[in-house]
Amino acid sequence: MSGSMTLQSQALAHESLSGTGAGTRRPAAASRAVAIWLWCVAGLVFAMVLVGGATRLTQSGLSIVEWKPVMGVIPPLGEADWQAEFAKYKTIPQYEQLNRGMSLDEFKTIYWWEWSHRLLGRLIGVAFLVPFLWFLWRRSLDRIGLALAGIFALGAVQGGVGWWMVASGLSERVSVSQYRLAFHLTLACMIYVALVRAADRAWFASNAPSPYCMVPRRLRWSAGALLALVIVQIYLGALVAGLHAGLIYNTWPLIDGSLIPSAANLFFDYPLWRNFFENALTVQFDHRMVAYGLCAFALVHAADAYCLAPGKPLAKSAGFVAAAVLAQAAIGITTLLAGAPIALALLHQAVALVVLTGAALHASRTSSMPPSRISARAPLGSDIPR
Repeated sequence: MSGSMTLQSQALAHESLSGTGAGTRRPAAASRAVAIWLWCVAGLVFAMVLVGGATRLTQSGLSIVEWKPVMGVIPPLGEADWQAEFAKYKTIPQYEQLNRGMSLDEFKTIYWWEWSHRLLGRLIGVAFLVPFLWFLWRRSLDRIGLALAGIFALGAVQGGVGWWMVASGLSERVSVSQYRLAFHLTLACMIYVALVRAADRAWFASNAPSPYCMVPRRLRWSAGALLALVIVQIYLGALVAGLHAGLIYNTWPLIDGSLIPSAANLFFDYPLWRNFFENALTVQFDHRMVAYGLCAFALVHAADAYCLAPGKPLAKSAGFVAAAVLAQAAIGITTLLAGAPIALALLHQAVALVVLTGAALHASRTSSMPPSRISARAPLGSDIPR
């Protein structure tokens, strides 16, 4: 009885600290509406990342050489407008060095990709801001409102970062800077993770509280570390894409003729740090090594979760993340060996977002549970009185 009372008091204390107690919980219908809205916005961000990937793979990102946040929503409407846009594109190095002689119809193809990418960004802004203001007016957000305002601010910054990236390819280069590309993609992923976590927590706030469950600190920390490692790997993948390193070193398991390239080839640039961002061999090698480490870490984490909570949702979500990571590695290798065709490259990017979604949800649900003081060998939830 005393153990039961202690556990109940811990649960009540956790509810009080996390703001999920009866006195602070939003009405179920309002929380459910907030969750659905946030999931819809997250879905739009997912789509935008894929459209951005297609824009990069079709070399369309530099087709619009101006940034018009408002008027840019209107595409060219007539032949004269198209010729004017085409003339602007002809002034940048990409046209002179890569696409000289391109027809107007070919230009229209790459233009529509970039225009669609930018339009989707504007749509996301509207889809977030209008419901946000409505829920704020209805007082349906409570303390989550400040976090959502921060997400919107990051989205606004992301628009500027996108143009900053495009601007890097308008003079002296035929493509955008890999530094800015990687930053742009990583920021998009961080916004996506924030939306997913907020949506997930809002959804569960709309339902009856689940049975109290204790999670070892080790599992909480490793779930967070797994999510961080996924984001690092996505950042490295963006560097690989920006340098076209996958097309230069497209063999596996060997790279540059060996499992581990020579130090002379990995670190020939000076200062040394530049090799990790500008040396195609080093960037590709790092991406592979982190992929191997991520696979191993995901498997160990899943095994740990299964040993502690066999058959529980937490173990199942850890298993899903591990399976998704392994599938992503297989797709990555296939894409590499095939020469990175657009379909496979887009699939690789889409599955990366699936991995990110699974890792974000797993980390969110793990961190939302209070830490346990139980033995590492005890099955998760075994100390809960029945």
